[in-house]
Amino acid sequence: MTIAAHPLVARARELADGLLSPAAERVDQEGVPASHIEAVKRSGLLGLNAPVAYGGSAAPAAVARETAEILAGACCSTWFVQTQHHTPVLTLTGSGLPVRERLLGPLARGELLAGVAYAHLRSYPRVPVRVRREAGVRVFSGTVPWFTGWGLNDVLLLAGVTEADEALFAFVEAREQPGLRPSEPMRLAALTASRTVSLDLDGLRVPEEAVALRMPFEQWAATDRPKSRNTNPAVFGIAEAALALVAEEYAAGLRDRLAEIRGRAYALADHPVPYEHTEERLALRAEAFALMRTATTAAVVTGGGRAMSLHHRAQRLAREGLFLLVQGQTSESRTAHLADLARRHRAVR
Repeated sequence: MTIAAHPLVARARELADGLLSPAAERVDQEGVPASHIEAVKRSGLLGLNAPVAYGGSAAPAAVARETAEILAGACCSTWFVQTQHHTPVLTLTGSGLPVRERLLGPLARGELLAGVAYAHLRSYPRVPVRVRREAGVRVFSGTVPWFTGWGLNDVLLLAGVTEADEALFAFVEAREQPGLRPSEPMRLAALTASRTVSLDLDGLRVPEEAVALRMPFEQWAATDRPKSRNTNPAVFGIAEAALALVAEEYAAGLRDRLAEIRGRAYALADHPVPYEHTEERLALRAEAFALMRTATTAAVVTGGGRAMSLHHRAQRLAREGLFLLVQGQTSESRTAHLADLARRHRAVR
């Protein structure tokens, strides 16, 4: 079976063409509706990387990338809300703790949607969220700067650093409760529709049986760092959607270049040793960003003055592209990206 013929890829295309893309400009201004999330739940896409024994599909990585491209290109806000779900699923899949049996099935079957609150761990040694242990519970205190999907997610995977310098992850109901208070939804230049808030944690008490992962911080960081070196499939999805708005005589060469970069980036993503070829991964990531910016700029130029309307697809894709430049950014990826931009400037002088 080819990737294009995989049932989940077909469902992603059906969802994108029939619902997400036609409504994308409205959603961009009004917010991701619950009906979009219900459609994603029914599609089976939330179980994409979940074990078959728990109701998931255990799909190959290539299928996961293809569906991400399709959904991001159709409606980046909806893609961003649902993509959070896959990290909690993978965390539970690798967990030997009791919460696995309670939540993995409902998450794999799309009965529940999960969000994530752990990117702040990457700011270490600064620790925005601390966890201490009391009798039978873990107590979280601090601030989660970003949480996406508030009001749409059923549960969230919350992380903090313990007194023993461990990274600890636990599942919490995604609702206001004693010790957990959300901010007002943030107004952002792009993806305001994703319902992103910050979370104030003031002694949030989480039962020990809700803990999904606990390990020394440096051990967790060593597995997390390589992830930000690979190119996000959403970058290719946005670029493809933008090139669809450009006349073929101008888009053809860019599309060929996009396919070449994609092939190299995905080959590295499939490399069995994730911490090898670091410089090449970061360089390809920067190349993909540059081509995405070119594609979205071409779409805006093609649209002319009409592209400045909030109802025009080109400006939405351009703003979503700006968001992807910083989504999942680390100090390492930022430095590599800035160096690439400086090099490109020198090359054209």
